[in-house]
Amino acid sequence: MKPVRHPDAPAPGELLGAHYEHCFGCGHEQPHGLHLEARAGEGVSLTAEFTVQPAHQGAPGLAHGGVLATALDETLGSLNWLLRTIAVTGRLETDFVRPVPVGTTLHLAAEVTAVAGRKIYSTATGRIGGPEGPVAVRADALFIEVKVDHFIDHGRDEEIKAAMSDPDRIRRARAFEVNP
Repeated sequence: MKPVRHPDAPAPGELLGAHYEHCFGCGHEQPHGLHLEARAGEGVSLTAEFTVQPAHQGAPGLAHGGVLATALDETLGSLNWLLRTIAVTGRLETDFVRPVPVGTTLHLAAEVTAVAGRKIYSTATGRIGGPEGPVAVRADALFIEVKVDHFIDHGRDEEIKAAMSDPDRIRRARAFEVNP
């Protein structure tokens, strides 16, 4: 089925913010994290950016492939906020097209392509040199809708209790929205 943007989803252009401050992908409290920032797009799409730091190296001066896959996964996972669905990554198929040097800002674009029951299909590209620059990485993903119990049953008690005690209701809910 064609994906449908939730009526309460952030407006196009709105910064989505971190779903959890300690998330390696988007959290600002994660010192070596990606600090990826995503903005809602039209329909069920978004754009995101992150700048490759020295801590993200694999080969000297180049981004580690696992870090690039994480950036794609985080971007794709953020799409679920537009559906207002709690989901986890079921499959992530990644293509590495060209190297991404340290200091480069990766411009990511993602969209949900289909929804079938609990399955959410999506695709993303990462470009260097700007949003219209050459493709460096791309991915297709399958996310699976889960209940919040998934995180409570499998996460560490300390972090779960800390997230659940956050007085901000929206941050509390978003901490459990996606597990890329």
